[in-house]
Amino acid sequence: MSTEPDPVTADHPTAADRLPLRRRLLPVLALLLLAPWAAECSWGGFAIDDFLPVLIFLGPMYGGAAILIRETARHLGAGWPTIVLLAAAFGVLQAGLVDQSLFNPDFLDDTQYTDTRAAAEATLVPGLEFSLRQAFDYVGNHIVLTICAPIVLIESFLGADRRLRPWLGRPGLVVIGVIYLLGSLLIFSDSSGRKDFLASPLQLTFATVLVLALVATALLPRWRRPRQRRVHRVPHPLWVGLLVVLVRFGTDLTPGWAGVAIALALAGAVGALIVYWSSRNGWGQRHVLAAGSASLLTAAAFAYLVPPYSPASPAAALAGDVAVTVVTLALIGGAWWRVRASPAVRIAAA
Repeated sequence: MSTEPDPVTADHPTAADRLPLRRRLLPVLALLLLAPWAAECSWGGFAIDDFLPVLIFLGPMYGGAAILIRETARHLGAGWPTIVLLAAAFGVLQAGLVDQSLFNPDFLDDTQYTDTRAAAEATLVPGLEFSLRQAFDYVGNHIVLTICAPIVLIESFLGADRRLRPWLGRPGLVVIGVIYLLGSLLIFSDSSGRKDFLASPLQLTFATVLVLALVATALLPRWRRPRQRRVHRVPHPLWVGLLVVLVRFGTDLTPGWAGVAIALALAGAVGALIVYWSSRNGWGQRHVLAAGSASLLTAAAFAYLVPPYSPASPAAALAGDVAVTVVTLALIGGAWWRVRASPAVRIAAA
């Protein structure tokens, strides 16, 4: 039976801490680039000729957030509940305070998704005037695609001795923090980012309070306490991946409030089941990678069915979708190969 790694502290250096600087920074740079690609390109949001601009302009914000969230959790010795909660906080921060797409009813009017406005308005929250349907999509996609899937993939490429340890010290975190703030400020101030919209004081207050509540919950000491492992058989990683796919398909069963209720219930039930499974002996990186792989594979499959934000020629759109498939399969295949080649490490649920 494999053992859970010791909490990460400055008093317990390992060989991974003595690696050359370029090797220690390689996963940081990889996550900085993968997060914006997964967030905006992996599901078909951009044609192939827009991939590079997405990485350049959105990398500091999306990639910076993914790095800060990952490093915060790993420095605290916390597990995936902390990462997921911080990812949710980032999703609300991004959609509610930075580009404010959550509150802007005209946000998609200059894109090829303008026809989704009626469906969004069917689930407006009275008083706060935002669509709960869009909130589920925006925040959910940030949790799954922007933050969690990229972290899972990059950590899976690393050896077991580096996978759950921090990559950066305080100076590095300060640099990434500045990069993230500058990237967010660029989107907030750019005409194509916030689109000259400013949410009401009540909306901004609601988003701020929700972000702070999610961050406070994520930082609770309970997520850093080792838990008693249940002596039950752990499910095959395939079942974890299938559950993630089920959530994606279940979110579009029906429109309106009924559809949102089904989506929330399904996501909550699957999340609770995965948390329960993760408390069993034998849960490891393969199960976590199965969830991340399913998220990206599902996004890549749907890329062929949705248009990019901006009009593009059929050839450019198809080239982008094919590129998404190739990149996704290469990343997932490489990650699985690395996990199979490295020693098993049990992953804590909390």
